Amino acid sequence: MHYVDKTAPPRRTRLTAEQRRESILDAATEVFAAAGYRAGKVSDVAARIGVSEPVIFQNFGSKEALYAAVLARVADGIRGELEAQAGRHGSAAEVLAHVLSPSRASGRHGPGAHGMLFGDAATLLADPGLPEPARRTARSLAGHLADLVRRGQADGSIRSDADPEAAAWMLLSVLSARPWRTAVMPGPGRLEGDVADLALQALAPPGEQT
Repeated sequence: MHYVDKTAPPRRTRLTAEQRRESILDAATEVFAAAGYRAGKVSDVAARIGVSEPVIFQNFGSKEALYAAVLARVADGIRGELEAQAGRHGSAAEVLAHVLSPSRASGRHGPGAHGMLFGDAATLLADPGLPEPARRTARSLAGHLADLVRRGQADGSIRSDADPEAAAWMLLSVLSARPWRTAVMPGPGRLEGDVADLALQALAPPGEQT
């Protein structure tokens, strides 16, 4: 009879290079979203997936490059989320209402879930190696939001005289400043919905403004 040692640890499945990078990015996204760039540690990222710090640096080279990759990945995820929501809602304005909803802030993958990352990135423009990745990511997100505003102007749910780019930066500002508002303003659970409503009202067609 063949004897099987049930006390032996299970054999680990070897990850491909791409799978390893994705697992690192998953962990880094959680670490940086929770702690910010400066307080987030590469050692914490490594510990989450059970590897050593050198493995992180072998894949990304530096903490700055890892953070830049996280920002780019989240931006791509938000673009996909916006496209998915466009297929679930009747108008672009309804998509924006969903994106700005305070309830989105508690999820891991929605546009409102990563305000900490973008708000944090905005404070890092003086750090060598980070300004351009932060700017590139913000501009990419603004471009996606501007496209959504244009779609809303075409379907009549967003005022036709609104500048899509200006509207996009307003919306991105509302999203990225959410962690700051949550930390400092009184009654954030009540007022955050009012902030979102004001942003939506600014883009509503004249007949729908209250």
